[in-house]
Amino acid sequence: MPRLQDKTALVTGGARGIGAAIARAFAAEGAAVILTDSDAEAGAATARDIGASFERLDVSREADWDAVAARHPALDVLVNNAGITGFEDRGDGPPLAHDPENARLEDWRAVHRVNTDGTFLGCRYAIRAMRAAGTGSIVNISSRSGMVGIPMAAAYAASKAAIRNHTKSVALYCAGQGLAIRCNSIHPAAVMTPMWEPMLGDGPDRAARAAAMVADTPLRRFGEAEEVAALAVMLASDEATYMTGAELTIDGGILAGSAAPPGG
Repeated sequence: MPRLQDKTALVTGGARGIGAAIARAFAAEGAAVILTDSDAEAGAATARDIGASFERLDVSREADWDAVAARHPALDVLVNNAGITGFEDRGDGPPLAHDPENARLEDWRAVHRVNTDGTFLGCRYAIRAMRAAGTGSIVNISSRSGMVGIPMAAAYAASKAAIRNHTKSVALYCAGQGLAIRCNSIHPAAVMTPMWEPMLGDGPDRAARAAAMVADTPLRRFGEAEEVAALAVMLASDEATYMTGAELTIDGGILAGSAAPPGG
Protein backbone atom coordinates (compact mmCIF):
# COMPACT_ATOMS: atom_id res chain seq x y z
CA MET A 1 0.00 0.00 0.00
CA PRO A 2 1.30 3.53 -0.75
CA ARG A 3 2.77 5.13 2.37
CA LEU A 4 0.38 8.11 2.40
CA GLN A 5 -2.78 6.35 1.24
CA ASP A 6 -5.99 8.02 2.49
CA LYS A 7 -4.11 11.06 3.85
CA THR A 8 -4.87 14.65 2.88
CA ALA A 9 -1.72 16.77 2.69
CA LEU A 10 -1.26 20.50 2.15
CA VAL A 11 2.08 21.80 0.86
CA THR A 12 2.91 25.51 0.84
CA GLY A 13 5.22 27.05 -1.74
CA GLY A 14 4.53 24.10 -4.01
CA ALA A 15 4.88 25.74 -7.42
CA ARG A 16 8.52 24.85 -7.87
CA GLY A 17 11.68 23.59 -6.20
CA ILE A 18 11.50 21.64 -2.95
CA GLY A 19 7.78 22.29 -2.50
CA ALA A 20 6.94 20.86 -5.93
CA ALA A 21 9.13 17.81 -5.29
CA ILE A 22 7.38 17.17 -1.96
CA ALA A 23 3.92 17.57 -3.49
CA ARG A 24 4.86 15.18 -6.31
CA ALA A 25 6.27 12.59 -3.90
CA PHE A 26 3.19 12.81 -1.68
CA ALA A 27 0.89 12.28 -4.66
CA ALA A 28 2.96 9.28 -5.77
CA GLU A 29 2.53 7.80 -2.29
CA GLY A 30 -1.26 8.04 -2.49
CA ALA A 31 -1.98 11.33 -0.69
CA ALA A 32 -4.70 13.73 -1.76
CA VAL A 33 -2.48 16.78 -2.20
CA ILE A 34 -3.51 20.41 -1.82
CA LEU A 35 -0.73 22.42 -3.43
CA THR A 36 -0.58 26.10 -2.47
CA ASP A 37 1.51 29.01 -3.66
CA SER A 38 1.29 32.79 -3.94
CA ASP A 39 2.06 32.43 -7.66
CA ALA A 40 -1.34 31.28 -8.91
CA GLU A 41 -0.30 30.59 -12.49
CA ALA A 42 2.78 28.50 -11.70
CA GLY A 43 1.12 26.81 -8.74
CA ALA A 44 -1.95 25.78 -10.70
CA ALA A 45 0.22 24.42 -13.53
CA THR A 46 2.28 22.29 -11.15
CA ALA A 47 -0.85 21.06 -9.40
CA ARG A 48 -2.39 19.99 -12.73
CA ASP A 49 0.82 18.20 -13.67
CA ILE A 50 0.83 16.03 -10.55
CA GLY A 51 -2.92 15.63 -10.12
CA ALA A 52 -3.25 17.85 -7.05
CA SER A 53 -5.79 20.53 -6.21
CA PHE A 54 -4.58 24.12 -6.00
CA GLU A 55 -5.20 26.97 -3.58
CA ARG A 56 -3.66 30.41 -3.90
CA LEU A 57 -2.07 31.17 -0.54
CA ASP A 58 0.18 33.99 0.62
CA VAL A 59 1.43 32.38 3.82
CA SER A 60 2.10 35.75 5.43
CA ARG A 61 -1.60 36.71 5.25
CA GLU A 62 -3.85 35.51 8.05
CA ALA A 63 -6.93 36.05 5.87
CA ASP A 64 -5.55 33.66 3.25
CA TRP A 65 -5.05 30.96 5.88
CA ASP A 66 -8.57 31.53 7.17
CA ALA A 67 -9.93 31.03 3.64
CA VAL A 68 -7.98 27.79 3.23
CA ALA A 69 -9.17 26.59 6.64
CA ALA A 70 -12.78 27.24 5.65
CA ARG A 71 -12.40 25.11 2.51
CA HIS A 72 -10.22 22.42 4.11
CA PRO A 73 -11.23 22.10 7.77
CA ALA A 74 -9.66 18.65 8.18
CA LEU A 75 -6.08 17.71 7.38
CA ASP A 76 -3.62 14.86 7.97
CA VAL A 77 -0.33 16.43 6.86
CA LEU A 78 0.95 19.99 6.50
CA VAL A 79 4.31 20.95 5.01
CA ASN A 80 5.34 24.52 5.76
CA ASN A 81 7.74 24.95 2.87
CA ALA A 82 7.07 28.45 1.51
CA GLY A 83 9.92 30.82 2.23
CA ILE A 84 12.09 33.60 0.85
CA THR A 85 15.75 34.52 1.27
CA GLY A 86 15.26 38.27 0.95
CA PHE A 87 17.47 38.37 -2.14
CA GLU A 88 14.73 37.61 -4.65
CA ASP A 89 14.75 39.39 -7.98
CA ARG A 90 14.27 43.15 -7.54
CA GLY A 91 14.31 43.94 -11.25
CA ASP A 92 16.45 47.01 -11.80
CA GLY A 93 16.67 47.82 -8.11
CA PRO A 94 19.92 47.61 -6.14
CA PRO A 95 20.73 44.40 -4.26
CA LEU A 96 19.51 44.40 -0.68
CA ALA A 97 21.82 44.40 2.31
CA HIS A 98 20.96 41.67 4.81
CA ASP A 99 23.95 41.89 7.12
CA PRO A 100 23.40 42.89 10.78
CA GLU A 101 24.80 46.40 10.31
CA ASN A 102 23.18 47.57 7.07
CA ALA A 103 19.90 45.66 6.73
CA ARG A 104 16.80 47.84 6.73
CA LEU A 105 14.09 46.99 9.23
CA GLU A 106 11.49 46.74 6.46
CA ASP A 107 13.60 44.16 4.61
CA TRP A 108 14.20 42.20 7.83
CA ARG A 109 10.47 42.18 8.48
CA ALA A 110 9.64 41.13 4.91
CA VAL A 111 11.64 37.92 5.34
CA HIS A 112 10.12 37.19 8.74
CA ARG A 113 6.57 37.83 7.50
CA VAL A 114 6.86 34.97 5.04
CA ASN A 115 9.19 32.58 6.84
CA THR A 116 8.39 33.05 10.53
CA ASP A 117 4.81 34.34 10.46
CA GLY A 118 3.92 31.95 7.64
CA THR A 119 5.14 28.95 9.62
CA PHE A 120 3.34 30.11 12.76
CA LEU A 121 0.07 30.57 10.88
CA GLY A 122 0.48 27.23 9.14
CA CYS A 123 1.12 25.37 12.38
CA ARG A 124 -1.86 27.05 14.03
CA TYR A 125 -4.12 26.05 11.14
CA ALA A 126 -2.80 22.48 11.15
CA ILE A 127 -3.33 21.93 14.87
CA ARG A 128 -6.92 23.09 14.59
CA ALA A 129 -7.52 21.03 11.43
CA MET A 130 -6.02 17.88 13.00
CA ARG A 131 -7.48 18.22 16.50
CA ALA A 132 -10.74 16.37 15.80
CA ALA A 133 -8.88 13.27 14.60
CA GLY A 134 -6.25 13.74 17.29
CA THR A 135 -3.43 12.80 14.96
CA GLY A 136 -1.40 14.26 12.12
CA SER A 137 2.03 15.37 10.96
CA ILE A 138 3.43 18.87 10.53
CA VAL A 139 6.70 19.13 8.61
CA ASN A 140 8.50 22.48 8.73
CA ILE A 141 11.21 23.22 6.18
CA SER A 142 13.94 25.08 8.01
CA SER A 143 17.54 25.21 6.76
CA ARG A 144 21.12 24.56 7.67
CA SER A 145 21.14 28.35 7.97
CA GLY A 146 18.84 28.00 10.96
CA MET A 147 21.55 26.13 12.84
CA VAL A 148 24.57 28.35 12.17
CA GLY A 149 25.15 32.07 11.69
CA ILE A 150 24.97 33.53 8.17
CA PRO A 151 26.41 37.05 8.45
CA MET A 152 25.31 38.32 5.03
CA ALA A 153 21.82 36.79 5.30
CA ALA A 154 20.96 37.56 8.90
CA ALA A 155 17.20 37.84 8.44
CA TYR A 156 16.99 34.53 6.59
CA ALA A 157 19.14 32.73 9.16
CA ALA A 158 17.17 34.17 12.07
CA SER A 159 13.86 33.20 10.46
CA LYS A 160 15.00 29.64 9.87
CA ALA A 161 16.27 29.40 13.45
CA ALA A 162 12.84 30.56 14.59
CA ILE A 163 11.23 27.80 12.53
CA ARG A 164 13.57 25.25 14.13
CA ASN A 165 12.58 26.34 17.62
CA HIS A 166 8.88 26.81 16.93
CA THR A 167 8.78 23.24 15.64
CA LYS A 168 9.79 22.04 19.10
CA SER A 169 7.26 24.29 20.82
CA VAL A 170 4.48 22.93 18.61
CA ALA A 171 5.59 19.35 19.23
CA LEU A 172 5.56 19.82 23.00
CA TYR A 173 2.26 21.69 22.95
CA CYS A 174 0.48 18.99 20.98
CA ALA A 175 1.88 16.21 23.15
CA GLY A 176 0.85 18.14 26.25
CA GLN A 177 -2.67 18.38 24.85
CA GLY A 178 -2.81 14.61 24.52
CA LEU A 179 -2.73 14.86 20.73
CA ALA A 180 -0.76 12.56 18.46
CA ILE A 181 0.01 15.52 16.20
CA ARG A 182 3.71 15.40 15.44
CA CYS A 183 5.86 18.35 14.37
CA ASN A 184 9.36 17.93 12.95
CA SER A 185 11.76 20.05 10.90
CA ILE A 186 14.00 19.39 7.91
CA HIS A 187 17.21 21.39 7.46
CA PRO A 188 18.54 21.34 3.88
CA ALA A 189 21.77 23.01 2.82
CA ALA A 190 22.50 23.73 -0.87
CA VAL A 191 19.75 22.00 -2.84
CA MET A 192 19.57 22.40 -6.61
CA THR A 193 16.42 24.46 -7.18
CA PRO A 194 15.55 27.36 -9.54
CA MET A 195 16.82 29.90 -6.98
CA TRP A 196 20.40 28.91 -7.89
CA GLU A 197 20.00 29.45 -11.64
CA PRO A 198 20.92 33.17 -11.71
CA MET A 199 24.20 32.37 -9.92
CA LEU A 200 25.03 29.32 -12.04
CA GLY A 201 24.08 30.76 -15.43
CA ASP A 202 24.05 28.68 -18.60
CA GLY A 203 27.53 29.41 -19.93
CA PRO A 204 30.43 27.01 -20.43
CA ASP A 205 31.65 27.68 -16.89
CA ARG A 206 28.39 26.48 -15.27
CA ALA A 207 29.90 23.21 -14.02
CA ALA A 208 32.90 25.04 -12.56
CA ARG A 209 30.63 27.55 -10.81
CA ALA A 210 28.54 24.75 -9.33
CA ALA A 211 31.63 22.93 -8.11
CA ALA A 212 32.95 26.08 -6.44
CA MET A 213 29.66 26.62 -4.62
CA VAL A 214 29.81 23.20 -2.97
CA ALA A 215 33.57 22.98 -2.52
CA ASP A 216 33.18 23.12 1.27
CA THR A 217 30.54 20.36 1.28
CA PRO A 218 32.07 16.99 2.23
CA LEU A 219 29.98 15.17 -0.40
CA ARG A 220 30.99 17.83 -2.94
CA ARG A 221 27.67 18.20 -4.71
CA PHE A 222 24.33 19.94 -4.47
CA GLY A 223 21.46 18.08 -2.90
CA GLU A 224 18.41 17.28 -4.99
CA ALA A 225 14.87 18.39 -4.19
CA GLU A 226 13.74 14.77 -4.41
CA GLU A 227 16.13 13.88 -1.57
CA VAL A 228 14.44 16.42 0.68
CA ALA A 229 11.05 15.12 -0.45
CA ALA A 230 12.00 11.60 0.62
CA LEU A 231 12.50 12.83 4.19
CA ALA A 232 9.18 14.67 4.10
CA VAL A 233 7.40 11.49 2.99
CA MET A 234 8.92 9.56 5.87
CA LEU A 235 7.93 12.20 8.43
CA ALA A 236 4.42 12.43 7.02
CA SER A 237 3.91 8.67 7.05
CA ASP A 238 2.96 6.30 9.84
CA GLU A 239 6.56 5.08 9.86
CA ALA A 240 7.50 8.10 11.99
CA THR A 241 4.75 8.08 14.62
CA TYR A 242 7.29 8.22 17.49
CA MET A 243 9.17 11.19 16.04
CA THR A 244 8.21 14.67 17.19
CA GLY A 245 10.25 17.78 17.87
CA ALA A 246 13.10 16.27 15.85
CA GLU A 247 15.31 17.98 13.31
CA LEU A 248 16.74 16.20 10.28
CA THR A 249 19.72 17.73 8.47
CA ILE A 250 20.31 17.01 4.80
CA ASP A 251 23.46 18.94 4.01
CA GLY A 252 26.05 16.69 2.42
CA GLY A 253 27.91 16.51 5.74
CA ILE A 254 28.56 20.21 6.32
CA LEU A 255 27.42 20.21 9.93
CA ALA A 256 29.29 17.01 10.72
CA GLY A 257 32.49 19.00 11.14
CA SER A 258 35.26 20.14 8.85
CA ALA A 259 35.19 19.19 5.20
CA ALA A 260 36.27 15.68 4.35
CA PRO A 261 39.90 15.71 3.14
CA PRO A 262 40.49 14.38 -0.39
CA GLY A 263 41.20 10.68 -0.16
CA GLY A 264 40.83 10.79 3.61
